[in-house]
Amino acid sequence: MRNPKITLAILLTNLFIAFLGIGLVIPVLPTIMNELNITGAVVGYMVAAFAITQLIISPFSGRWVDKYGRKVMIVLGLFIFGFSEFLFGIGRSVEILFISRMLGGVSAAFIMPAVTAFIADITTNDTRSKALGYMSAAISTGFIIGPGVGGILAEIGTRIPFYSAGLLGGIAAILSLVLLREPERAAKETPKSGQTSGLRRIFIPMYFIAFILIFVSSFGLAAFESLFSLFVDHKFGFTPKDIAIVITGGALVGAVAQILLFDRLTKRIGEINVIRFCLAISAVLVLLMTFVSTYFIILLTTFVLFTGFDLMRPAITSYLSKIAGNEQGFVGGMNSTFTSIGNIFGPIIGGALFDINLNYPYYFATIVLLLGTGIALFWKKPELAES
Repeated sequence: MRNPKITLAILLTNLFIAFLGIGLVIPVLPTIMNELNITGAVVGYMVAAFAITQLIISPFSGRWVDKYGRKVMIVLGLFIFGFSEFLFGIGRSVEILFISRMLGGVSAAFIMPAVTAFIADITTNDTRSKALGYMSAAISTGFIIGPGVGGILAEIGTRIPFYSAGLLGGIAAILSLVLLREPERAAKETPKSGQTSGLRRIFIPMYFIAFILIFVSSFGLAAFESLFSLFVDHKFGFTPKDIAIVITGGALVGAVAQILLFDRLTKRIGEINVIRFCLAISAVLVLLMTFVSTYFIILLTTFVLFTGFDLMRPAITSYLSKIAGNEQGFVGGMNSTFTSIGNIFGPIIGGALFDINLNYPYYFATIVLLLGTGIALFWKKPELAES
């Protein structure tokens, strides 16, 4: 069996490459919109098409990860991702762009549960939190670097970032095909309640509370991020440069926190307590955004808020991987499903509320996060044997 550290490094490298590819295309989307005379509403529908497709496919892909293996789903997902980016690059009609985004949703539904399950297979309960923190950091770093590289490539040609993203997806797929070996799945204890069949397993308390909190965190982050640029533009007159500094800086701080703090925190106070604190702090800071006025305080608030979200998500994933036993693919698929639901409804509800009053989306997100905090207070981890 290959050294788990080497295998983890390969997985993280491929995740970084894939999410770097996703980030590459961000700077040129407005140009493509202008070239094809696409309205903002159509772009919103394309974003929703990605999330809806991921939502539909994730429950099935979770089962396929357990049935057909981690490696095959990762390789397929990366090839589909590469193809979807090439398709977007050559697309000259709205229909082709929609097909591209839907294929992107399929690729995300394939890759994330498989990688999470793969990491669970090659780690122990003691090392898993650190590995999942690295996984989140690899994703965040790819997103951070991608737009800058994409902006440089766009100087050569507006379609070059898409072709580059497609090429990176293909390279990551080939690396996975050649270098990864399907992990051995040690027999792991699953709590008795885990024997419930079919999708009814979603409603098992040890799973269901975690899934609800995945939705809460995804909804809160999506509502915050999707409207942040409009919010600070309308309320504070932020320039695109100001917005880029805040978002990029916040993402960098979050990535560093995942690497340096996440493992220490989970070992010291446990995943559930990390989630509770992050939910409570995030609720307070989202509300605080409606009161702050100075540039420095906005910057500080956003940085801490991103850190809270970036610690919360891998904490939930780590908790699920430890209790899932031999259902790693299932919980990975459900993680992706509930994330997609939050990503769909966060921007939709937030956008509708923004049209009424620019503070309302953050008030509503605060309420959702506080409800999540209340749910988390009644959350207890089931007793499991060490893996």
